Amino acid sequence: MSILGLKKKQPKTFKVKVMTMDAEMEFSCEVKWKGKDLFDLVCRTIGLRETWFFGLRYMVKDTYAWLKPDKRVLDQDVPKDSPITFHFLAKFFPEKVEDELVQEITQHLFFLQVKKQILDEEIFCSPEASVLLASYAVQAKYGDYDPNFHKPGFLAQDELLPKRVLMQYQMTPDMWEEKITAWYAEHRGIARDEAEMEYLKIAQDLDMYGVSYFSITQNKRDTELLLGVDAQGLHIYSPNSKLNPNKSFPWSGIRNISYSEKEFTIKPLEKKKDVFKFYSSQLRVNKLILQLCIGNHDLFMRRRKVDSIEVQQMKAQAKEEKARKKMERQILAREKQMREDAERAKEEMERRLFQLQDEARMANEALLRSEETADLLAEKAQIAEEEAKLLAHKAAEAEQERQRLEVAAIKTKEEKRLMEQKMREAEQLAVKLVEQSERRSKEADHLKQDLNEAKDAERRAKQKLLEISKTTYQAAPACAGPPVSPDSDASADGSFLRMDFKDSDMKRLSMEIERERLEYMERSKHLQDQLKELKSEIESLKLEEQQQAGLYTLLTEPRPYTEPAYLPHSNVLQMLFYVLKKV
Repeated sequence: MSILGLKKKQPKTFKVKVMTMDAEMEFSCEVKWKGKDLFDLVCRTIGLRETWFFGLRYMVKDTYAWLKPDKRVLDQDVPKDSPITFHFLAKFFPEKVEDELVQEITQHLFFLQVKKQILDEEIFCSPEASVLLASYAVQAKYGDYDPNFHKPGFLAQDELLPKRVLMQYQMTPDMWEEKITAWYAEHRGIARDEAEMEYLKIAQDLDMYGVSYFSITQNKRDTELLLGVDAQGLHIYSPNSKLNPNKSFPWSGIRNISYSEKEFTIKPLEKKKDVFKFYSSQLRVNKLILQLCIGNHDLFMRRRKVDSIEVQQMKAQAKEEKARKKMERQILAREKQMREDAERAKEEMERRLFQLQDEARMANEALLRSEETADLLAEKAQIAEEEAKLLAHKAAEAEQERQRLEVAAIKTKEEKRLMEQKMREAEQLAVKLVEQSERRSKEADHLKQDLNEAKDAERRAKQKLLEISKTTYQAAPACAGPPVSPDSDASADGSFLRMDFKDSDMKRLSMEIERERLEYMERSKHLQDQLKELKSEIESLKLEEQQQAGLYTLLTEPRPYTEPAYLPHSNVLQMLFYVLKKV
């Protein structure tokens, strides 16, 4: 009893961590579980039914191995860690992904694994194909491209291209993103599973797709080669070239593959062809090569047979599921389109609403401005009305003034007419005065001539009388007083009478001339006074006429008055002054 109690109790379970391409899972497994039990548990957990493509891989020293389904997990060379780590990966690859991969989860796991192999450069891919594959990867992750949502730089955190491609060209990340986005925008409307399938359809045409490489030697001289195992068959490569095989053995042309420790023998189906042998020094690698050969050959043969009931059901379900999803996508696309249309209509309505609000605001502002303008215009109209009344009053006053001025102008015209008549009369009077002055001048000249003649006659008479007087006084002493005869006395009296007569005429004539001169002087003085009064009246009339004409011009804008050419005031005045001077 004590010995049994000292024995350490063995655990009944052990922990396992399984890592898929997009998740990590931990399980508690029973000790007696085989590899198939754990594998089935993982497949049930993730909902995978196409189990023949996948396996649980684990690391052993410097290589990897696949968990065997018919052997207990703990009896295999699994790591002794707790939990034990396994990677759920695709062990075998289909020949045509579109025909063989039925479930969406299967497509997704293959997509993630192939994408990782391309980015890790386990599968060679040209730069052009890398950009195209990256665009499908972006479509699968982000959906349809939306320039309003997918701004420049949205792919900065995503690993989309192999480092070899990035280093091959001197391009910035933004330039690569621009190229990827250009292709990404072309994939609009493609669902995630469709984008992943397009990715796999392009990837399956790559030379290194689905190929597992192993180092081998062909003979005892240790000629190093590479063995490639894939869904098509076996391929022999040069160590430095994994793209183009030197020799290929398709599964349809292989009759048998035998394995004896380190030696592999490939027997062609045609007996004429030589048997190919190669060597591998690691026993674990040899077992792995054999597993992959057997599994790929089984799948190769399976593809060429009628699908099993399970596969047919899966394909039918997948077809129905695809049809249902397609219909859902169509409905979703219609709803999305309707939603986008509704959003566009909403945006349009909002824009229209904002526009109407702006228009309403502008209309309100315009209304306020109009009201202010109306008030201002009303005030201006009132002012204008008052001004109009004032102007009307002024116009009435101006009209009255105009009428008064018209009356005054008529009066002025009448006065002018009278003044012109007076001027004409004065002119006639001046002419008459000139004529009279000339006549008087002639008469005065005649009188002066007569006066001079009279004076000459008087002088001659006096001279003669003096001579006679001297002769008489001289004759008296000589004659001693002779008696004077009566005849001599009579002649002497006659001489004195004639002399007296001449003196009386001269006096009378002088008096008449003096009287006429005085009368003429009085007439001239009276005429000068009349001319001065006429001149002052003419000047006052001209000044008043100018004032009235200026005011009348402002009100009625008549043509300015022009004095008649036949009434030159200056000429009349000059004529009158001439007459006065002559006088």
